[in-house]
Amino acid sequence: MRKNSIKNTRINGEVQRVLAEIIRGEIKDPRIGLLTSVMAVEVSPDLKTCKAWISVLGDEKARQDTLAGLKSAEGFIRNKLAKEINLRNTPEIRFIMDESIEYGVSMSHKIDEINRPLHEAEEGKAGGEA
Repeated sequence: MRKNSIKNTRINGEVQRVLAEIIRGEIKDPRIGLLTSVMAVEVSPDLKTCKAWISVLGDEKARQDTLAGLKSAEGFIRNKLAKEINLRNTPEIRFIMDESIEYGVSMSHKIDEINRPLHEAEEGKAGGEA
């Protein structure tokens, strides 16, 4: 099975959906943030390993606590995943913190900072002409 075959894409989507349900509803660890999202999942073609990109709304401490909570609950999550999805092998899950949202927000702020003087100059010209 190739890495980006239709079957692998379907498996990735299903694992992502089930992981999100397990994290939101079944894990009772207080370290895991309430606003934790499964952004993407990549299951290897041999179904042995799985990378799950997780996004957490909050500060750095909340992210680290959530990651630690998910790593400690990995066996429980894998067991629930095996019961929900009938795969030949249940993949070993590796959680990775996804920082793309924070990166996008910081880039947006930087662009706004650069554009602010330009907008102020344009408003000054428009105000002076009227």
